[in-house]
Amino acid sequence: MKMDPYVIVLIIVVIAALLIFYVFRNVGKKNTVKDNFIKPIIIEDVLENKVSFYTRLDLADKEIFRERVIYFLQTTKISPEKGAVVTDEDKVLIAASATIPLFHFHHWAYENLDEVLIYPDFFDEKFGTVSENRNVAGMVGTGFLNHKMILSLPALRTGFMRYLEGNTAIHEFVHLIDKADGEIDGVPEYLIPKELINPWLHEMDRTIKQIREGKSDIREYAATNDAEFLAVVSEYFFKKPKQLQEDHPKLYSMLNEIYTRK
Repeated sequence: MKMDPYVIVLIIVVIAALLIFYVFRNVGKKNTVKDNFIKPIIIEDVLENKVSFYTRLDLADKEIFRERVIYFLQTTKISPEKGAVVTDEDKVLIAASATIPLFHFHHWAYENLDEVLIYPDFFDEKFGTVSENRNVAGMVGTGFLNHKMILSLPALRTGFMRYLEGNTAIHEFVHLIDKADGEIDGVPEYLIPKELINPWLHEMDRTIKQIREGKSDIREYAATNDAEFLAVVSEYFFKKPKQLQEDHPKLYSMLNEIYTRK
């Protein structure tokens, strides 16, 4: 018996909705991690001095941001690997990177992340840190590393230097958000309004073409594929929003609708 196409579409929509609900459930559902307690005064000091996104918020939003940072630290294990020395400041920066992309969404939690592994340097595709081919700064894990993220410690720290446009940790958390609907494809269905999907795909294709032709100031890595495009331009959006708005107003407007709608 042939199933009605409309029934098939309905089943797919329901499954996708259940998956998204599971991945981004309400705050308070995850287990507590005991190793990441950091004094509130230290958290506030790091945010004020290192995180430009935080400094642009008003007092009420700053309090919410700090609560989100504390929640992430309480529920996500942060593990130094291969001799990495991770400080309280590093942990706060990781938590801030997780908080920034989803800050304007009330119901959120990275249910598809249990642990962040911190490497002392860049690594290669086999997670080695001594080969000449170590050029990976961050990675969302798959397979046996599912529910884990790997970050290079130098990349984490330089990402919060104000004069640089990129931020590796935010980049990887955007990939994690993109993955929430089951596929890392540059279309984060949890965030993007349905009516914006086609315009977003069109703008993404247009801009990627410009990058490949050398007609854009967005860095070349964004043209690797749709998923990397979303992650790279999101770095720009969160770190240097005014510059992105001036240079790419249409792209900025779309990202603003994706990330700041209530």
